[in-house]
Amino acid sequence: MRIGELARATGTTARALRHYEQTGLIGSGRAPNGYRVYDETAVVRVRNIRALLEAGLTLEDVRPFLGCLDRDALGPPSPAALRIARERLAVLERRIAAQTEARDRLAAAIAAARTATATRGRGPSG
Repeated sequence: MRIGELARATGTTARALRHYEQTGLIGSGRAPNGYRVYDETAVVRVRNIRALLEAGLTLEDVRPFLGCLDRDALGPPSPAALRIARERLAVLERRIAAQTEARDRLAAAIAAARTATATRGRGPSG
């Protein structure tokens, strides 16, 4: 199949597919006219790559998973892949904690401003 067909089948873009290929995550052959040609297994691989990216991994993080990307369900990952997944999870948890703290500070500031505005509106008699 050509790149546009693979993009449609996987819900991605031709640009992303070229990037995946450039980073060595997928491969293609060439048709006589020079167009990239992918076999049917590329659909499963690209879907699995996208699932890992959506889970918060980077393209570099995906590399250790190459051995298990060609199955409909991701197979058991290697110890290196599990280590990377745990590290990425820790990063995401730290970001979530930081965002939660920022949200709480903003909510407190809004509540304080609302209280101050309500207090000023009452005047000296209460």
